[in-house]
Amino acid sequence: MKFSEFIDVRDGTHDSPKRVNVGKKLITTKNLEDNRIDFTNAKNISLNDFKRINERSKVDQFDILLSMIGTVGNVYQERAVFPDYAIKNLALLKFHGDELLSNWMNYYLQSKKGQSKIHQRLSGSTQQYISLTDLRNIEITLPDRDQMELCIKPLRYLDDLILKNNQINDNLISQLKIISNSYFSYFEAYNGKIPLDWSYIKLVDIANIDAGYSYTSKELVDSNIAMATIKNFDRTGGFNIRGFKEIKPNKIVKKEKYAKLFDILVAHTDLTQNADIIGNAEPILNTSKYSKIIYSMDLVKVTPKTEKISPFLLALLLQGNRFKKHCLGYVNGTTVLHLSKKALKEFEFPFPTSFSDLDNIAKFAERNYKLISNNMKENQKLQNLKQVLLNKFF
Repeated sequence: MKFSEFIDVRDGTHDSPKRVNVGKKLITTKNLEDNRIDFTNAKNISLNDFKRINERSKVDQFDILLSMIGTVGNVYQERAVFPDYAIKNLALLKFHGDELLSNWMNYYLQSKKGQSKIHQRLSGSTQQYISLTDLRNIEITLPDRDQMELCIKPLRYLDDLILKNNQINDNLISQLKIISNSYFSYFEAYNGKIPLDWSYIKLVDIANIDAGYSYTSKELVDSNIAMATIKNFDRTGGFNIRGFKEIKPNKIVKKEKYAKLFDILVAHTDLTQNADIIGNAEPILNTSKYSKIIYSMDLVKVTPKTEKISPFLLALLLQGNRFKKHCLGYVNGTTVLHLSKKALKEFEFPFPTSFSDLDNIAKFAERNYKLISNNMKENQKLQNLKQVLLNKFF
């Protein structure tokens, strides 16, 4: 049975509506990830453009979005009752309220079999894509609705557990950012005045700042060594371990170019001319399946110089708005955007003479980062189990 015989298959607009400062969100391929939409970097469009696009491409509850160009095959099922965005260059699979069929197709499209069906019909050499016609002509065998229900139940249970962990992590991250920003705003409220037993110190005084590893594409082979790059930074500031390059170095790599759990990586160079990522600082909270992680030249590693400085406290101080704002003031370049060499070295902040004065904040940061890390590891196990079930059911 072809998709077009049981699904209303459409796509979003192909126009390029004008960006506005305040308006409705326009979601494209770059905003679509598996199981989520990143709204933070989405373009705002006028209400008139929004209404015009949605006359033929309105997303409703239980509809499925599928990326069609570039990174083809990312799947997102809309669960909200009243979605409030428009789409461009995305496939729209409309189910007109049929939750069961939508759920089954959502998991089918995530499975290896579903992804294979999509990738068999890819066109293009410079940039791959799947046409709307080819998508409509994909043929599959539909089970009866009782069988659909049996497949969906355990998969939905796993997804709910993953979602719960993600929501907990979002809350923990929000707490960390609030504490970080409060740390600096307290002193700014008093025009930078600090207690007598405090002083302003520079980041370079308490932390090692190490540049990343320079590699060539010839080194990219199957391995249990991962290469972290700026592409692992989400636009929201999070660090995504999915999509790590796998690498087998063809030369000896200095120990400074390796990163371990809870080391801090700072986005340093961006080839895409999007300065909003530069200056993002994230501790590595999940090493996944890799035995070692190397970080590339577009990142910088920051680690404490002494055991007296908690790496968790250091991460907290670098994740606030003050550090980000400082870095954006040191961005250079036109084609390639990068931080100047003195950017990180010049960052300073108030610090007590006795490190123990910040023990409570350090312990709070350690608790949150470790909880986030544990939830990420748990989600990795759940994702692995989900993949086993997807392969079995489909």
